Amino acid sequence: METITLRLGKRQHPIRVGPKALDRVGAQMKKNGITGKAMVVTNPVVGRLYGKRLKATLTAAGIPSAWFEIPDAETSKNLLWCGRAYRAMAQAGMDRSGCVVALGGGVVGDLGGFLAATYLRGIAAVQVPTSLVAQVDSSVGGKTGVNLPEGKNLVGAFYQPDLVVVDPSVLRTLPSREWTSGMAEVVKYGVIAEESFFRFIESRLEGFRKFQPKVLQTAVVTSCRIKAAVVEADEREAGPRAILNFGHTFGHALEALTRYRRYTHGEAVGMGMAWAARLSVHMGLCRREDSDRLTDLLKRIGLPIEVPRINRARLLEAMGRDKKARGGRLRFILMRRIGEVGVYDGVPESAIFETLRG
Repeated sequence: METITLRLGKRQHPIRVGPKALDRVGAQMKKNGITGKAMVVTNPVVGRLYGKRLKATLTAAGIPSAWFEIPDAETSKNLLWCGRAYRAMAQAGMDRSGCVVALGGGVVGDLGGFLAATYLRGIAAVQVPTSLVAQVDSSVGGKTGVNLPEGKNLVGAFYQPDLVVVDPSVLRTLPSREWTSGMAEVVKYGVIAEESFFRFIESRLEGFRKFQPKVLQTAVVTSCRIKAAVVEADEREAGPRAILNFGHTFGHALEALTRYRRYTHGEAVGMGMAWAARLSVHMGLCRREDSDRLTDLLKRIGLPIEVPRINRARLLEAMGRDKKARGGRLRFILMRRIGEVGVYDGVPESAIFETLRG
């Protein structure tokens, strides 16, 4: 098992990655001093696949648990389900010695982390991600939150998990569409930080498809290492952390406009990255060869890259509600080359509309 430690001053937040790590969650919690009652938040699909194994490892470590399930859909990441979970926690007798264990993908992780951040003004949080997007991205860094009809993750908190335990072997049970969706976030890390990692993805795509353990381990560890370094430099997204949102301003707006039902998060982000690359070329920030290289990889993975038929004015309005907007001005993460991006304010509306038309 490999460990990446996210360090924020005196605080240390371990991320443990390895095969069969799911069966060691209880032992890892105990090692990190998390021994109070656990409220396990999951969904019916993941609960059926991995609930017994998690229950067994918690029991073996002497950690009592209660369980709460939310529907397996982005549409359940809202304040209604938060309210139901708060009541379940109160009825289970959760106190400040307890913790929330989020067993699932990005929806479960975001909602579970928000519950931990807000119940009794904050209790311990443990992330046990089971989807690719959660393992390489959303379980790390402390962003928690829920959606509103007006936009994605508009209610939330920065709240670091006390422990993240990642078992790449569980990815074998991912539906094909979820695997494809998660690859968008893997690609993102190559674009924003490491051209060598981008090359690794290009050359090992078949290994990803075959769930080769070494390929998955490398992808998860590298992604988590890159994200941890960015978060250490800027925990609350005052500046540099914004680069982690490459493709997300567009992606989140598209998800909101389609009511979180038409596209997965990764599909929306894939389109967002392709569009951001096109905008980058249009503004003279990067070479067309780099943009083409990104879109070619997204197509090889099977992610959509063309902006769908949707009202461009409404899309621009939805992007304006993005959390990264400042003073009413849109903020975009744009490419300089593969491995380097920058944060840009005040992108001309004409450039946005022209590149949205393709």
